[in-house]
Amino acid sequence: MRLGIIGLPNSGKTTIFNALTRSNLETGAASSGRFEVHTAVVGVPDPRMEKLIAMYNPKKRTYTQVTYVDIGGLDKGVGEGGLKGQFRNELAQLDGYLQVARVFEDDTVPHPQITIDPARDVEILDTEFLLTDLVSVETRLEKLRSEIRVKGKNVDKAVHVEAELLERFKAQLEAEKPLRDLGDITEDEHKMIRGYGFLTLKPALIVLNMGEQAKDPASIMTYDHRNTRMVGLQGKIEAEIAQLEKEDAEMFMSEYGITELSAAKVIRLSYELMAIQSFFTVGEDEVRAWSIPIGATAPEAAGAIHSDLQKGFIRAEVMAYHDLIAGGSEAALKATGKFRLEGKEYVVKDGDIVHIRFNV
Repeated sequence: MRLGIIGLPNSGKTTIFNALTRSNLETGAASSGRFEVHTAVVGVPDPRMEKLIAMYNPKKRTYTQVTYVDIGGLDKGVGEGGLKGQFRNELAQLDGYLQVARVFEDDTVPHPQITIDPARDVEILDTEFLLTDLVSVETRLEKLRSEIRVKGKNVDKAVHVEAELLERFKAQLEAEKPLRDLGDITEDEHKMIRGYGFLTLKPALIVLNMGEQAKDPASIMTYDHRNTRMVGLQGKIEAEIAQLEKEDAEMFMSEYGITELSAAKVIRLSYELMAIQSFFTVGEDEVRAWSIPIGATAPEAAGAIHSDLQKGFIRAEVMAYHDLIAGGSEAALKATGKFRLEGKEYVVKDGDIVHIRFNV
């Protein structure tokens, strides 16, 4: 999962990046339009992993990972005529966004739009993305229409299907609405246009950077769109905490009344946004968490581990995490009849502990 952290200059997005990844990048706005990218891969904190590690005492422990990309240089007007080049390519490759909007006041860090207005700031980048998608849709539609004119009745049916879909996209974008708000896009249609990397089709997590004050995000702005969430973070404080040792961090959190660090909160919301869940494989050699889409079947979960396991899938031995913890051991779980054998149709649930039986 690759998520981009975006925002206007001086919104504090690099501060948020530091808080999430325990990085120590220098903060401060890039010049408008100057393209900058910083990337960090972090393990997903999961308290279930800690309990499984304590139970199995494995030689190796492997957490699921998320890649955060801090993208600098976005500002009002940078995408006049549609975002192009490096900006467009980097944004198109992301699975979703964390869009940082500034709430904090700081006279030493001037806002590029002079005043503090997070709703306006979110709308600025949303408008740039809408324009970029509209340019892409119109360009592709022009090519499809040309192909239909030239080939007439001999044109492939898929060309008409794609053209009809893009006409819907065009109408949505011209109404200044993001593509993610279209709730009737089928899986086949998603596959058809996946390579275009439409920006307003990607999930978005709006991160309100509160600075040092904790506030209710809902009291600041609303953002009513499909596949979006909103969260408030004390960016400056949490970036400082991320640099501390565990005991010092706990003391700092207690002082400021912070019960959950931004990394855990944002990653959890990111997972919800991307419709991703975790399952586990356990043993003395390794306890490992794996990411799969919600709704994935047992063979698809096997494929996340290794393609050979999916090809030769026979059965999945499944334990529910809560059942295992309540029972205290696999042996106790088997005694209660909660250790199950599942077939190809089984839909893996979040927290399932799975062992694949296969034959290749």
